[in-house]
Amino acid sequence: MKRFNFDIKALRPDFLAGFTLGVESIPDAMASAILAGVNPIHGLYAVMLSTPMGALFAGSVFMSVQTTSALSLIVFDVSVLHQGEDSIMALFTLAILTGVFMLVFGLLRFGSLLRFVPHSVMTGFINGIAVLIILGQLGDFTGYDSSASNKLAQTMELFFNLDQIHLQTFAVGVTTILLIFILNGTKLKQFSFIIALVLASVLIPLFNWFGVAQVADFSTLPDTLPRPIIPDLSYLPSLILPALSIAIVGLVQGAGISQSYPNPDGEYPDASKDFVGQGVANIAAGFFRGMPVGGSLSATSLVVSSGARSRWANIFAGLVIAVTVILFGGFIERLAMPALAGLLIVIGFQTLRLEEAEKVWKTGPMQQFVMTATFVSTLIMPLQYAVFLGVVLALFLFVVRQSNQMRLTEWEISDGGYPIEKPAPKELLPRRVVVLVPAGSLFFAAAPIFEEALPDTAHADRSVVILSLRGYDNVGSTFLTVLDHFIEDLKEHDSKLVLAELNDELWGQLVHTGHAHMLGRDQVYVATERVAESIFIAFDDAQKWVVEE
Repeated sequence: MKRFNFDIKALRPDFLAGFTLGVESIPDAMASAILAGVNPIHGLYAVMLSTPMGALFAGSVFMSVQTTSALSLIVFDVSVLHQGEDSIMALFTLAILTGVFMLVFGLLRFGSLLRFVPHSVMTGFINGIAVLIILGQLGDFTGYDSSASNKLAQTMELFFNLDQIHLQTFAVGVTTILLIFILNGTKLKQFSFIIALVLASVLIPLFNWFGVAQVADFSTLPDTLPRPIIPDLSYLPSLILPALSIAIVGLVQGAGISQSYPNPDGEYPDASKDFVGQGVANIAAGFFRGMPVGGSLSATSLVVSSGARSRWANIFAGLVIAVTVILFGGFIERLAMPALAGLLIVIGFQTLRLEEAEKVWKTGPMQQFVMTATFVSTLIMPLQYAVFLGVVLALFLFVVRQSNQMRLTEWEISDGGYPIEKPAPKELLPRRVVVLVPAGSLFFAAAPIFEEALPDTAHADRSVVILSLRGYDNVGSTFLTVLDHFIEDLKEHDSKLVLAELNDELWGQLVHTGHAHMLGRDQVYVATERVAESIFIAFDDAQKWVVEE
């Protein structure tokens, strides 16, 4: 197959890009696992399998499927529900179930459905995630153990107990952040995370800071490759919603990569095919003791900027991680927890999308409300609910807004001239022909607004209302009920309603519902290729009708 072709000329740049990504992914994967509240080895196992598997099956040549901070926080909310050994098996089952959702979404070509996740929702969600990442690391960063359960409460408690900060722990964390910023201004920028992590951790044996926590204090890293497991299906009922949430968030993040990085042939990858790649990657990670993963924008950016030419760069990255786990597992255990916390704090600040938030804020009140509500809900409620709340809220406000935006205008038609648009008349005068043109939705919530905008028929006599419906393929039953009432009111005053600019779909709906028979075929004018031609024909016929005795 073409996707598995091996270009010998790309071997060297792909290997160098893969080596760079593999080395940099090690601290990222460990930090993501710690953020999720699980053993760092499960983050390493995840990227070891997911990065090459995603490369083999995704539509995107360069997408790196790895652990991400946003997904880790959702995993954390799940891990607190399953304690002890249960949490480990639930973690693997969660990754597999997430992969199944992603795979199904991809095979069903659901990539186009991402348009239903508004930009304001994702902006509020991502910024909320960034704040949670920062706040969630303050304990390991300072050595202060808070008794509060909520991250906001933990932060407040820390600020009221600054005198209890463990200074040596704090020094290691601050050193990590300073080293990252210093190295980012050098040629070693691509390795800044791993170098800063190692150098800051060296401070512990160098100065005999035995009170500073290390990875080994919380978990033991095996020096072997993972063995496959069989998922526990008894966890499925409690994992369906979290898995669906992780799938949606991961796919949205992945879609951002699909839209940002074209393939070597210049074509942008199919988002649905990338869904498949992420799904296979999650299933592989879960079966081999890894945590859930998704498309990582930062990892993809790194492998592209490092000179990747093909999919093999991400495959090499997985091999680098595997070799590191086997050969250097004991060294990884010596890494300092405050150094990992400092790394995550930097990632948290890098995750902030303040410019995007400013753009959304300038868009309007509805977007401001949706973004703010999503941001706040991300901070105070489980993440698997926060993203759904944002989407539902955005869709609800969209429906309300579309309903309120319905307006009705009159076209004043003169001989040989263009129609003049003016506000719809308040009342219908005798022997008048009025052309009304609606704009906006005509479904349930908008129908009452349309009804209020119709002219009063109390003084009508031998009058005609021509209603243009060009651009509407169908209308709701509520709107048709409004038309029924209006037709009856007109008949009581020897007047009638004429419909113009109908397409075949709308005409079929009127026939099916019986409204075509109620109106009569002579009161319906089907649209032609010439815009408004049927309106002018209907207008001429109506003028002849109003003067007839």
